[in-house]
This record gives sequence, structure tokens and C-alpha cells, in this order.
Amino acid sequence: MNEDIIIPVSFFAFVFAMLYVYLTTRNKERMALIEKGADPSLFKAKPQVGSFFTLKMGLFFMGIALGVLFGNVLDLYTGLEEGTAYVSMIFLFGGLGLIAGYWVQSNREKP
Repeated sequence: MNEDIIIPVSFFAFVFAMLYVYLTTRNKERMALIEKGADPSLFKAKPQVGSFFTLKMGLFFMGIALGVLFGNVLDLYTGLEEGTAYVSMIFLFGGLGLIAGYWVQSNREKP
């Protein structure tokens, strides 16, 4: 058979099967809880007030951008190899962005 068609079709079939199993299982669990007398309002998602996901991702991507910029500077003005300069700076500044996000979140959540 033609592998160019089988792989994408099987991938989407796998994704569909996983979603189907997840949704049907979740529905059965909810129905069982409702039959036992649980409150249906338990299933509504509550907004998380302390969620800083967007801030963390923004700082992470800013760190990656700074890493690319400083990797270019290291590549141009030092004897470092191009790959080493870019990869090291991307990881360094991406990690610093995540640490900054954690720091901001912990300072905001202190009582």
C-alpha cells in the first residue's frame, strides 16, 4: 500500500479514537456521579484566579528571542561556533524568562 496515505490517516484515526474514549469515559463518570446524587455543578470549570500561564509563556518567548539575539552577538564577536552560541543563549534566556515568571507569580500570591 501507499505509505504516504496510511500514516496521516492512521494518525487522525488515533487522535479521533483517543478523543472518543476520553469523552465517553468522562460522560459515564459524570452520569454515575449524578445517579449517586452528586451535585452537577461540580463539573463546571472554575476560573483560576491565580493563573499566570500567559505571563509565563510571554516571558519565555521573550527570553527565547533575547537568546537568539545574544546568540547572534556571540557568533559574530567571539570564537564560539554558531550552533553552540545560539543553543546556549536560547536555553539560558528561555530559562531566565521562566524563572522571572515564577518570581512574579510568587510575589503576587504572597498574602
